[in-house]
Amino acid sequence: MPSFVNPAGLWALLGIPAVLLIHFLQRKAQSFPVSTLFLLEKTHREANIGRKFDRLTNSIPLWMQLLAVLLITWLMTEPRFPMERSTQRIAIVLDSSASMSVSKEFIITSLAEQLPPLKGFASDVEYTVLESIPGKPRIYAGKSTEDLLAALKAWQPLAPLTDPTLALRLARSLVSRDGIVLFVTDTPVEGMPFDARLLAAGKKIGNCGFTGVAFDEKDGTLVWRATLQNYADEEITRTWQIDSGNGQLSPPRSITLEPRSLLTLQANFPSKSERIKLILSADDFPLDDTLHLVRPNPKQLFLSTAAPLEALSKKILRSIENMQPVGTQAADLSLISYDPLDPVLAEGNAVIFSNDATQGGQYLAGGLIATQHPLMNGINWQSLLIRETISLEIRANDEVLLRQAERPLILLRNAPATAIQAASQQLLFNFDPRLSNIDTQPALIVCLLRFAEQIRSKKIAKSQENWECGQPINIAIKPSTAALFLDRLDAQGKTLASQSIAPNQPLFAPAEPGFYQVRQGEEILVTSAAYFADTREADFSLCASENQLTDAQTNTVQAHSSGDPFYHYWIILLLLLLIASWIFIKERKAVVA
Repeated sequence: MPSFVNPAGLWALLGIPAVLLIHFLQRKAQSFPVSTLFLLEKTHREANIGRKFDRLTNSIPLWMQLLAVLLITWLMTEPRFPMERSTQRIAIVLDSSASMSVSKEFIITSLAEQLPPLKGFASDVEYTVLESIPGKPRIYAGKSTEDLLAALKAWQPLAPLTDPTLALRLARSLVSRDGIVLFVTDTPVEGMPFDARLLAAGKKIGNCGFTGVAFDEKDGTLVWRATLQNYADEEITRTWQIDSGNGQLSPPRSITLEPRSLLTLQANFPSKSERIKLILSADDFPLDDTLHLVRPNPKQLFLSTAAPLEALSKKILRSIENMQPVGTQAADLSLISYDPLDPVLAEGNAVIFSNDATQGGQYLAGGLIATQHPLMNGINWQSLLIRETISLEIRANDEVLLRQAERPLILLRNAPATAIQAASQQLLFNFDPRLSNIDTQPALIVCLLRFAEQIRSKKIAKSQENWECGQPINIAIKPSTAALFLDRLDAQGKTLASQSIAPNQPLFAPAEPGFYQVRQGEEILVTSAAYFADTREADFSLCASENQLTDAQTNTVQAHSSGDPFYHYWIILLLLLLIASWIFIKERKAVVA
């Protein structure tokens, strides 16, 4: 059964009543005197009263013209005949960004309307649904539109802004050249790659939500400061409350934010709570309406100090959070004064300064050059003054972080693990601090802070941290076979759900806000809270709708059907009919004349 690519061609059937109308009109009869009646057999009866409706005269030109109208209609409708055992492949790439959660229901409704016509004349259809994040498993692969829509209802878009190019390339390779690649998003995109079609189903909303949090100690009390942002072009009034984790909410407080403005909320962290929630009155985008927080408690570091460096030790203890002085046996980090004339090999994580008992020589000359390194980036050492002192023993594998002329001043030494000693890092200062102005340099404290945080990150101990959703995280684990697990917790710390973490894979904070803990076996390593803070996804000012599937059905029909094989013969027959009709009409006029 053929189908018609151009149904508008059926308007050509109006030619049938037009032809009939013409043949209803007859010429007025004329009188000719004749001497015999044998010529009457050659004449055609004509109207007695002129060009008015009389009666339809059956004639060969009439049927030829009617047949010509039918042929013209057939050609104009462009009939197509479906191919047998053809399959239409459709790959759908879903924008996984968090802002899609607002348009999710509208997207499902739009796909329910747009997908069935895309099958066209194909005898079968295959769907593949991918996320825009590379490496994610397929959401759906099959032939049922209903099952596809059901899978979309369980889909949760929580990712940050992502580039869909890799996913679109994979989608094109799955459906080949004749398939359809559809990118579903909430923000129109220009210049879709890999011949992909765009279905944007976004809507502009006025959103307001949390964007971040900071903590501070004030008079021995922990204080939180949360930032709110209004992304709308109009003023927004909302209310906020605190859930202290005991099931009781604070009274609602009203706040008003000016268009495109920021506002900071501040209060003491409840002394008897380890987990709290800041709750904003709901809007269309709920991810940033709740700020989950835990009382921050980094891993504790223990510092041992050599006698000549007591003054520096006090500065470090004041500047670095959760660091305590301790004896040398249980220290995580040691401040060591190293005498090159009486060398004793230092072990473990340490900051080592040279100890030169002499008065020192002249000030070192030459420019200070810092290496590109996480410990050095953004630090200014140009005001550092150092006298010539005895140099430390420098090994071939030591990494120079700061040098003056040819003399290394600060070095980083990585000691590999041995059978009796764990791997360690040592920060070497190749000069005596007493023969320099290092104690007046802010760069020293910044460098030591960064080094201490590196040591802290590698220590296996419990901590409490607040994460942004999706941020990279670093968790030190024991070198054992015990599996890692991520547990989702409620406000009281009870486990709601648990999932295993693949070993030797980069770790990221959960994409969904909430309370969590990471454990190795039964040992808890981190207790945390994840909160949404992606300002790009929370701004809906550019969201809009756009549909580029208008001509996709026509292309699908042509890909899975063939045209009329007698197309050229019908054209020839049409021309013959027109010529024959013209000849008959010409002969008739000659007879009448």
